[in-house]
This record gives sequence, structure tokens and C-alpha cells, in this order.
Amino acid sequence: MKRYKQAVETNICYTKLVYGRINKKLNAALSEDEIEEMIAAIIIETDESGFQKIGKNIYITSDKRNIKLTVNSFTNRIITVDKIKNPLPLTF
Repeated sequence: MKRYKQAVETNICYTKLVYGRINKKLNAALSEDEIEEMIAAIIIETDESGFQKIGKNIYITSDKRNIKLTVNSFTNRIITVDKIKNPLPLTF
């Protein structure tokens, strides 16, 4: 199993457009610094098992914050952030 956490943590980068996309997806008005701090915290607090590579992207799932980050695995550039819908409770 390849480890992605350290590579993403040390090489994460951003484009100017991604800040607006993140604010839109999260329905927020965070500054660029606040977004970078939030993403860094998510990466640090997420265990390696929360990192999954599918195709050219790495998906980082934070159940604690109900957020999934999408990162390009070649450039380590953040692509987007999505809210995770809370799963429906099981009923019997």
C-alpha cells in the first residue's frame, strides 16, 4: 500500500480559482489563509486510511469534519472540497 499523506502534506498547492470554488462548495466566506489552515488541519488529523487514490486523484475523507478533499496526485494541487452527507441511520 502506497502512502499518500506525507506527499500531500508537504507538497499541497493551490490555484487562485480553487479558493472561490471551496467557498462556494462549503457555502462559506473564508479567506485564502483560513482555507489553507483548514485544509492543512484536515490533512494532519486524517489517518493514512482516509487517503484513497482513484485514477489521477487522491481523495482525503475527514469523517470528523464531514469533508472530502480532492487532490491531483501528480501535482498535489487541491482540486475541490465536498461536504459529506451524513449517512442515514440504520433502521430494523
